[in-house]
Parts: sequence; structure tokens; C-alpha cells
Amino acid sequence: MTAHTMFDKIWDAHVIDEEEGEILLYVDRALIHEGSSHAFAALKRRNQSVARPQQVFAFTDHYVPTTGREKGIQGIAVDEIRNMVIAQHENTKLHGIRLFGFDDPAQGILHIVPPEQGITQPGMLICGADSHTATHGAFGSIAFGIGASDMTHVMATQATWQRKPKTLRIVVNGELGFGVAPKDIILAVIAKIGAAGGVGHAIEYAGNTFERMSMEGRMTVCNMSIEAGARCGMIAPDDITYAYMDGRPWAPQKGAEWDAAMALWRTLPSDPGARFDREVTLDAAQIEPMVTWGVNPEMASPVGAAVPDPKTAPDERRRSDWAMALDYMGLKAGTPLQDIAIDRVFIGSCTNSRIEDIRAAAEVAKHGRAKVPAWVVPGSKTVKRQAEAEGLDKILTAAGFEWRDPGCSLCTAINGDQLQPGERCASTSNRNFRNRQGPGGRTHLVSPAMAAAAALKGRFTDVREIIK
Repeated sequence: MTAHTMFDKIWDAHVIDEEEGEILLYVDRALIHEGSSHAFAALKRRNQSVARPQQVFAFTDHYVPTTGREKGIQGIAVDEIRNMVIAQHENTKLHGIRLFGFDDPAQGILHIVPPEQGITQPGMLICGADSHTATHGAFGSIAFGIGASDMTHVMATQATWQRKPKTLRIVVNGELGFGVAPKDIILAVIAKIGAAGGVGHAIEYAGNTFERMSMEGRMTVCNMSIEAGARCGMIAPDDITYAYMDGRPWAPQKGAEWDAAMALWRTLPSDPGARFDREVTLDAAQIEPMVTWGVNPEMASPVGAAVPDPKTAPDERRRSDWAMALDYMGLKAGTPLQDIAIDRVFIGSCTNSRIEDIRAAAEVAKHGRAKVPAWVVPGSKTVKRQAEAEGLDKILTAAGFEWRDPGCSLCTAINGDQLQPGERCASTSNRNFRNRQGPGGRTHLVSPAMAAAAALKGRFTDVREIIK
């Protein structure tokens, strides 16, 4: 009997048709945000309607401001953004799509809200109007981002044309060291395989390190699969997955519905002996708190290291890339990472704005006071309420951190939140390329605990020196 990978099982179950190497796949969930107005406009031009509105979910997150929300939609200062939010409400109402909108008590980022609402489920094929849709693979689903024209096709047909990627298994075994977070794991993975290391592949993360990891941590890892160039990232569902999903609004309800879902979900993990096109292995015990120093997540090193010298790069391409990166980042080779002063801290984004991330930041924040402006932006109103119920907001604000409303905020820098030219930011987001957080902004990717530690010291520091 042939052994199958989890990816192949889910992919094959969604195939509708094939034509010259292109596969037509059924889509279980389509996720859109306020920037998806182009898809609605295209449907209108074609006089089409949304095929299955009950399987499309909309979120107000990318453009929405994270302050001044008490003024309502009409209080959004930027006319273009205000009109986008209004149009989103009108379009979703017209087509009967569930919107987690501006005033919704569950409003938040489209990669935060679906898991916490039970919309994301094992075995599904999920398409989102954002590249970090890979996040949802943490539940044992195939999840990837698509462009505006593809999303129009999905909304009109509930299907998408794709080419089947190869498979890459990344195995991490062992206990993580003290102070090492899931964000450090994925940064270490990308540093090893490269920012293009996953191109043309679907990644499955396996090994006992992931088996012990919380769902929040698994989502962080899968979220950044796209930063390795992969089409998607996945982790097999297990008892941790099922416990997380139990009782959530859109999840199967206990009884026959839950039992049927579990019967399917338990068949999803890769079979013993399943063959992958590639395999990479890391030792969890060797991973340390990480800091990026360049302009893609591949350019990352343990916090105790120094900025590398381009002369030591393994090939000519990377010598050139490193030199250009250091020039943009305003860094000199040989500078200890812990000597790099920062101007700002951002704790948020679809990578690290869940309750576990807020707790990690607060645990560090209680040991001092922020020396630079530091924003904490929860990923949803649900996370915000829970953090406030636990008193985390008070810990953070007492330490000088600013507690904001949910949204993508400084990660996307298209909502009024952005760095000034030359500002250096310790960020828990997923991208550090040139101008990502604002023209001329310099972004260093770190975990929530490392970001909070940087806020207290005004420079990068090993969080293990603070929470000993």
C-alpha cells in the first residue's frame, strides 16, 4: 500500500479537474480583507455573484487604524481608508458574506480570527487575499495566498487553478532552550535553507519539537513559511489541535458532527514511510534567540553573534546581497548585535499578536520600563479582551508600552502606522525588506520576548539575561 504525505492527501481530495499541468481545486474557505475591493468590482463588471458566500469570510485589518477607534468608521482620518472600510461593509452585505468588521466584537487580522473562531479546520484548502494565509496550515490544512484576479475566480466559482508544488519536510527534534520561542525556530530554519529555500515546495514541519508546541506557536512557524519562498506550510493535526478547536463557534459541534470530523482529521497526518522531495533537519537544542540584521529573514543570527562580514559570505551573490543589506540597514560588519540601538518596538502582526505572544511580552515588560516607543497591537478584539482580563495591558502600560486596538498596524505600514526614514525597529512581524515598515525604515525581526527586552534596554539584548 502506498504511503502518502499529508499534503498529497488533502490536495488529492480537492482536485476537480486537470488541464496541461494546471489543477482545478475546490476551495473550502476564502479569506478577504478591506483591500479586496478589486474582486468585488470585477464581479460587478461581469455581472456575477459570489458562488458560495457562506464559505467566504471578510476581515477589517490591513488598513484600519489602531488608535482613535472610539470615533467609529466616520472618525477614520484618511478619506481613502474610510471609504475602503465603508465599501467593504456594503460589498459583504450585498453578497451575504460574514464580515468581522470595524465594530464587530471579534474583529481582527484575517490570520488570527479564523483559527480562534473555528473557521480554520484540518483537511481544508484555504485561499486568502494575503500571502501569510500559510498561517492556517498549522491546523493540518493547505493554505496559501492568491492575487486579486485569482480571488475573483474563487469568489465566483469556489475553485482555483494551481500547479502542484513539491514537498519539503523540515524536522526539528529536541527541547527548546530557555527563552527560545517558535519565532526563533522559523528564523533559524530560514537562515539555514535561505529565503528561497522553499520555492516550489509545500513545507511540512515535523518532529517532537512541533508536537509539543502550542497552536499559537505552530501558527507563528507556518505563518513565515512564505518567507522561505514556500507555497504553504503545514503541521499535522493532533490532540493539541483538537483541544484548541473544541467549542469554537464555526468548529464542528460535539456529537455526531464532531465525531465525523475527528474520523477524517485523524487520517490526515503523513503515513509512516511517506516520501518527500526534500528533507531538512534541525536540532532544537542548538537554536538560540534570533535577530535579523539584513533585509530578508534569511539574514538572521543568534543574539550573541555579530553582524557578519560580507567577505565571509559563501558565494558572490550573497556577498553582494549582504553588502547592500548592511548599507541600507546602516550597520558595520563585526558590530555585536547587542550593541545595536533601536528607535522603536512593534509587538503585533499575524505572526505574533496572539494571547501567548502578549503574555510573553508582558512577562519581560514587568522587569523594567521601555526606553523607546513600544507598541503592543493585539491581533483581534478577542485577544485584546483576554489580555485585559488577565491584566496584561496594565503590566505593559505600567512599563511604558502603548496598548493599541487590533489590526495589522506597523507590519503593513499602510494604515497611518509607519517608521520614519532611518528609524530602527525591533519588530515581531514577518518581513524586513527595504521600506516594509515605512520609507527608509530599518526592520529587525525578533520574538515577542526579544522585542520587549529590546524596549527595556533600548538595544538588542538576550532576553535570557532579563528573565533568568
